[in-house]
Amino acid sequence: MQNWLNQLRQEKRYSEHTLSAYRNDLRHLLAQYPGTDPDTLNQSQLRQAAARLHAQGMAPRSLARILAAWRGYYQSRTQALGWPLNPAASLKAPRIGRPLPKALSVDQTQQLLDHVSAPIQDDPVSLRNQAMFELFYSSGLRLAELVSLDTHYHQSPQHQSKSWLLLQERELLVSGKGGKTRRLPVGEKAAQALQAWLKKRPILASLAPNADANAALFLGARGARIHPRVVQQELENYARASGLPVHVHPHSLRHSFASHLLQSAQDLRAVQELLGHTNISTTQIYTRLDFQHLAQAYDQAHPRAQRKQRTSEQADE
Repeated sequence: MQNWLNQLRQEKRYSEHTLSAYRNDLRHLLAQYPGTDPDTLNQSQLRQAAARLHAQGMAPRSLARILAAWRGYYQSRTQALGWPLNPAASLKAPRIGRPLPKALSVDQTQQLLDHVSAPIQDDPVSLRNQAMFELFYSSGLRLAELVSLDTHYHQSPQHQSKSWLLLQERELLVSGKGGKTRRLPVGEKAAQALQAWLKKRPILASLAPNADANAALFLGARGARIHPRVVQQELENYARASGLPVHVHPHSLRHSFASHLLQSAQDLRAVQELLGHTNISTTQIYTRLDFQHLAQAYDQAHPRAQRKQRTSEQADE
């Protein structure tokens, strides 16, 4: 199993976060049959293991991820050992509904990004936060992609860049899921915020403990590459200070980027490329979000819709 995880790391360049999740998924299997060589388990035993996890209250979404890891592992063993059939190939989780992504409205996004919570011209942390959140929304990044960015391309025995900023070209070169590289535009507001941050970055960079930190675009208070959890906490504080009545997670800005682009451009393929989605079906969920926005506008504006809503409220009373 560890050899398979190493293969995913080296050949498919899966992130440590994904590999850790897969490792836990495989532990669920080992726990169902302690002391048993997993390569001896057959299709029926694997189905029983999945059924027991479901009976223990495992959420359908979590179970689907676990079974995907099992299928991947047994596919690798099928190829390595010449088995005629992958014993996990037919494992299926209970059907789950796909929730809509939680995107901010355009007004809420403006409220968040236009808010200044500190004397920003003198505070490197405030300048860093402004640059991070502008770039998040400007380029539709994943959290892992944001923290992996370097100031520019670096190559040394200690560190080689995978993702970096091309400020002059107003672009990012980003290595995303599965090691796929894509170029992303950087908007004017984000470029201005980045320029302001880069002027103050040396204050935190003077504390940089290693080559990775020296290259990192965004730094923590102690000079190391900023940690994803710090980004989450800073955004929560930022949203609270801006007066937003909703919880804002870093992925909310990515969802907002996609939703607002689709509302304006209606170009699903372009949004798919910008988000780095392998399958367009993943991107299509934002069309449902766009329809939800149109439906809300209909409910608020259409005379019959308003009357129906008032009648419903009166009935409730």
